[in-house]
Amino acid sequence: MSHAEIDYQGEEPKKKGGLVVTLAVVLVLSLIGGGGGWVVGGMLAPQVKKAEDEAAAATAEAGHGAQPAGEGEEEEHIRPSLYPLPPITTNLSYPADSWVRLELSLLFRETPDDVLADRISEDILAYLRTVSLQQIDGPRGFEYLRDDLVERARLRSEGEVTDVIFRTFVIE
Repeated sequence: MSHAEIDYQGEEPKKKGGLVVTLAVVLVLSLIGGGGGWVVGGMLAPQVKKAEDEAAAATAEAGHGAQPAGEGEEEEHIRPSLYPLPPITTNLSYPADSWVRLELSLLFRETPDDVLADRISEDILAYLRTVSLQQIDGPRGFEYLRDDLVERARLRSEGEVTDVIFRTFVIE
């Protein structure tokens, strides 16, 4: 027998054994992963249940929970409503030859107030005249502008306006 024959014969059982070992390792790791997921899920499930219970309790305290049949039927449920503002067109502070046109809607908590909506529209117009093009450039600038307008509308309306919806936004 030559040395090459012994090496060749010795390698074949290792290949078959390598496949079995690999499958065993994959099976063990799968069981460990599944067990770890089960343990973490068991730890998180009580926290999720607690958060759901707290949210349900807060909703019930606010009077928005489920009512027994027959109660509150004559009371009309007030829903949020959108109020479209007239288009706002103005020039920016810098560069002065840049113009912006916005079409917005206000999301009122209850019924819209025309006078309040006009005041908010004027406030938005006055604010836009102080903004430069560099401040509202790009997605981050647009997000800052949106946040500023929502905050101004909430402050002006004392919480009656919950959000400002952009319908169009054009800079020229």
